[in-house]
Amino acid sequence: MAVFTEVPEEEARKLAQRLGLGEFVALSGIQGGIENTNYFLSTEQEGRRREWVLTLFERLGFEQLPFYLHLMKHLAHRGIPVPDPQGDSDGDILHRLCGKPAAVVDRLPGHSELAPIAAHCAAVGEMLARLHLAGRDFDRSQPNLRGLAWWNETVPVVLPFLQPEQATLLAGELAFQNHVAASPAYAALPRGPIHADLFRDNVLFEGGTLTGLFDFYFAGVDSWLFDLAVCLNDWCIDLPTGAHDPVRADAFLQAYQRVRPLEDAERRLLPAMLRAGALRFWISRLWDFHLPREAALLQPHDPAHFERVLRERVARPLTP
Repeated sequence: MAVFTEVPEEEARKLAQRLGLGEFVALSGIQGGIENTNYFLSTEQEGRRREWVLTLFERLGFEQLPFYLHLMKHLAHRGIPVPDPQGDSDGDILHRLCGKPAAVVDRLPGHSELAPIAAHCAAVGEMLARLHLAGRDFDRSQPNLRGLAWWNETVPVVLPFLQPEQATLLAGELAFQNHVAASPAYAALPRGPIHADLFRDNVLFEGGTLTGLFDFYFAGVDSWLFDLAVCLNDWCIDLPTGAHDPVRADAFLQAYQRVRPLEDAERRLLPAMLRAGALRFWISRLWDFHLPREAALLQPHDPAHFERVLRERVARPLTP
């Protein structure tokens, strides 16, 4: 999250009134992330202070956003602790602010666990499986917009910024993932709506209990295994080196499979999907680092981190 668009307080006040959120109290920009403009919005209603997150979408358009917002509402109504988009008197949950698409969701309690232990990983694994199953009857469909098609478009753009050894690794891994995606085993993977970005900073805990999953704006219909791989590549590695952490990974996988056991095709392709998850975020971080946008609060992530994770996944495949 970051601030690309400055929102005048008066505009936020009008939006809060239109959505029936109460009297405007305060607006403050959120630092972190790189995609959208985000603010904490405080209101007061019947003597009670309420906290919300206001998001202005900088890259996603009005045609794409209903999928994300309605998915969040769908999951929230099925007991998954996700932000619930707030509607106006007509029930519309996608709004316009400062000429940009905008949404307001409730601010979930808790804080991120940036140094998770096995218990945190197990809680996320269980909730991820519940999320996958809860999304099976979601009636909208949209592809993962940061999936293979985007990788193929973006790799040629970032290759000129790399050293020869890095360029060889990136191009070779992209070719490998295209090969995997064309296989019958890949076509057999179970699919549905996925979060696609469930990193440590997108999950909240309070008193050891998982209280929220948020930032669904990379979600799309893709293989559930890819979602699982993205999580394993963040929750269950040593951050400085990118090395696999077997204790946390086992806790994550066992908890996930108590809710939804992996199919044979998923077990066979987990090593390839772990590489795919690392590749996806190496590409996006290279793109954001070398082709940055201006923002009032913007800290691009180091692309070298996911280069290390990819090298680890290639050198030491995980077999479930």
